[in-house]
Amino acid sequence: MEIYADIVIVGSGVAGLYSALKLPKDKKIVMLTKSDVESSDSFLAQGGICVQRDEEDYESYFEDTMKAGHYENRKESVDIMIRGSGAVIQDLVRYGVRFEQENGKFLYTREGAHSRPRILFHEDITGKEITSTLLQRVKELSNVTIYEYTAMTDIMEQDGVCTGILAEDVSDIWKAEENLPLIQSKKEHKKEQIRIHADYTILASGGIGGKYQHSTNFPHLTGDAVEIAKIHGIRLEHLDYVQIHPTTLYSPKPGRRFLISESVRGEGAVLLNHKKERFVDELLPRDVVTQAIYEQMEESGMDHVWLSMKPIPREKILKHFPNIYQHCLEEGYDVTKECIPVVPAQHYFMGGIWVDSDSRTSTERLYAVGETSCNGVHGANRLASNSLLESLVFAGRAAKKIGE
Repeated sequence: MEIYADIVIVGSGVAGLYSALKLPKDKKIVMLTKSDVESSDSFLAQGGICVQRDEEDYESYFEDTMKAGHYENRKESVDIMIRGSGAVIQDLVRYGVRFEQENGKFLYTREGAHSRPRILFHEDITGKEITSTLLQRVKELSNVTIYEYTAMTDIMEQDGVCTGILAEDVSDIWKAEENLPLIQSKKEHKKEQIRIHADYTILASGGIGGKYQHSTNFPHLTGDAVEIAKIHGIRLEHLDYVQIHPTTLYSPKPGRRFLISESVRGEGAVLLNHKKERFVDELLPRDVVTQAIYEQMEESGMDHVWLSMKPIPREKILKHFPNIYQHCLEEGYDVTKECIPVVPAQHYFMGGIWVDSDSRTSTERLYAVGETSCNGVHGANRLASNSLLESLVFAGRAAKKIGE
């Protein structure tokens, strides 16, 4: 099967969707996703999206991002992200994204390692609000065709220039309603190869959580683009920079872990050990909190610690964290009355395919955005709620560069 397009985008999260929206409307765009369009990690983001609140906020935001990243961040990229944040938020509001407001002004929350509240949010499902809105806007575009259950298997190259991708139908492998593999390996019969020819290719296929036993990611996100890039000798960077989120709801059952947003701790929730004693400053960077939790688990022999939301008023929990409240209730925990068991789990990939400040890879006409890419913003450890912003800012830059 042969498909011809001006641009092919691999992935349907915020990075891929925003790229499609910002590209010229006279270009034929093909998007593909390995599962259904709503099974991207962008839908799962709870806490919110950072924004530079005012000019006085720049230095502290820059320092917070650098400090969380152990000063291994690419300074130019951090500057681009922060200075581009206001325009991205304006775009999102224009597209129809609803951020919490009071008397016509945005409300801001705070998360770990932030020196001040600068995070916009929509209840505790900010990622779903942003991504579903962008998806709706993309579906309204006549120049974009989306292929679900279609996985990239390789890129096509000619004389060092990317000319598109190879793909195949994987609808017999992934079960939409549960997003779990139907079979352990691909069927033996040879699938029809789909050749998507394009002037430009954007890789936005997400992270690597599917390679881990415990992860907040969807299981079909297995770092396919990174593996393909490695085979083609495309420059990669910091493949060992993997972030573990300190607080996911503990369960003995296999499968994706439910994230307990860092903004819960930002609003006052505390971590307790097996003696129900507080043992760490909950607003330290994620890697520090994670290490403290592991030490408590090792000391006590328990496979989790406790998170208490008692310091947060019941009304605020129900208004700000309705999804977390409901999910925990379904698992048998009333967060307004009792502690919940939490455990660290793989959450985010800071490394990936090296890109420059315009999201260009080391191969001509091949771009990478979102968690698939490594533009250096996050350094060795991502600051909370920088992921959505970073994805959007650099996806926009990729689209602008291609448009030029």
